[in-house]
Amino acid sequence: MIVRGDRRSRWWEYGLVAGAVGVTGLLVLHFVVPNRVGRLGSALETFLPWLGVAVPLLVCLALVKRSAAGLIACLLPVLAWFWLFGGLWFASSSDSYDLTVVQHNIADDNSDPSGTARALLAAGADLVAVQELTSAARPVYEDVLGASHPHRAVHGTVGLWSSYPLTDVRTVDIRPAGFPDSWQRGLRATVAAPEGAVAVYVVHLPSVRLGASGFGSAARDESAALLGARIADDPAARLLVVGDLNGTVQDRGLDPLTSQLGAPDTGFAFSWPAALPVARIDQVLGRGVVVTEVSALDATGSDHLPVVARVRLG
Repeated sequence: MIVRGDRRSRWWEYGLVAGAVGVTGLLVLHFVVPNRVGRLGSALETFLPWLGVAVPLLVCLALVKRSAAGLIACLLPVLAWFWLFGGLWFASSSDSYDLTVVQHNIADDNSDPSGTARALLAAGADLVAVQELTSAARPVYEDVLGASHPHRAVHGTVGLWSSYPLTDVRTVDIRPAGFPDSWQRGLRATVAAPEGAVAVYVVHLPSVRLGASGFGSAARDESAALLGARIADDPAARLLVVGDLNGTVQDRGLDPLTSQLGAPDTGFAFSWPAALPVARIDQVLGRGVVVTEVSALDATGSDHLPVVARVRLG
């Protein structure tokens, strides 16, 4: 005869095991979550590493309920999480690199552009890429960065400052349908680095909104597809995409880019929002090069954190 307490314990055990299996399934099979309704798949993938937070909660419940099966089941999401993200956490950074790149959405409402420019300068980068550069703030960045980074390219609200000469500077049209002509957020330049030339794209994809209709990423996805087509046609042997992509490398909406480009080997470098970073949407991705590591810098006057990446041209 099963008493009521035993029945409750068994249901708790079933629930703990189901919860652990469910978290594991979302981690390993996130790509099967459909995107047709509210782009739920992209929303999940944006915050995918944070599913790991469920594991200690499940472990605590299993301990309180003295569920051996629940504790054993918790090993599944732990293994899945480390399979996906363990390399970013534990892999050692390489001492070998040729370029240091700083990426920062400096925010068009930044009240301290001079302080932000000095913070980017202090990173000691060879390349400094920015987004949301206003006409009022541009002279400030030119003044602070000009001596150490005398070569620059600016188009619309994106800019690139370089220690090395820039050639073949072009605009890159990644404007989604229906956006005004004034929306100018892409440029390409060839950097004459000592180890060889590298094409650098500086871009800012459209913002994403989370609302009643779901994860609003249609414009961003369209812009990513336009940029992906440009990169596919680019003959450069070495290529970097640097910018605020408004998406993580796990987000399938950025597949037109991430399917062609390599992400950093180490570092989570959550960059947004600056007050409590939960995702890295500021990216340094490469083709024909290796982005060996990425890390976040201290907060500036922006709602994003700057990120710094090491790049081996190879």
